[in-house]
Amino acid sequence: MSEPIRIHPSLDNGVQPGSADFAGGTLQCKCQDAPVRVAVSNQIAHNHACGCTKCWKPEGATFSVVAVVSRDKVDVVENGDKLSVVDANATIRRHACKECGAHMYGRIENQAHPFYGLDFVHPELSDEVGWAAPEFSAFVSSVIESGVKPEAMDVIRRRLTDLGLPPYDCLSPVLMDAIATHLAKASGVLSR
Repeated sequence: MSEPIRIHPSLDNGVQPGSADFAGGTLQCKCQDAPVRVAVSNQIAHNHACGCTKCWKPEGATFSVVAVVSRDKVDVVENGDKLSVVDANATIRRHACKECGAHMYGRIENQAHPFYGLDFVHPELSDEVGWAAPEFSAFVSSVIESGVKPEAMDVIRRRLTDLGLPPYDCLSPVLMDAIATHLAKASGVLSR
């Protein structure tokens, strides 16, 4: 019998529901000594499994788990001096711990970007229970770029579907519509 596909440690045994009244918590990097702590003072949105090669994944995970929250709800509260930007040229500037490598938050600085004002966070870096559950999976084909064999993709997509995370090779339809609407308004095709 073959070993089951490992999507992500927080998802492999099923997606845990979030709590409607959850108001946020603290993310902590993987360092045992002087961990970076980031307070997120709101519930997250658009939580999803991401197959891109830019997002941080824990050891053994095929996908990351990442969500967004308003950037004014994200505050580095401890050991921020350990953070550095992984790639300053990337659209999402991922702020990672220089010691353990965990991505604490990703920020878009381009004010014209459809997701400007949102920070990307990894809710698994929190011990609190109640974060919004993942809703879909994105950039699924991109796991091939990280070494997954192409012939495994049908099994991976079935597993994601079984977990209730519809697989997309981009973002979910709601987010793709939001991007297209932003661009259409910016270009004048749609009125603001």
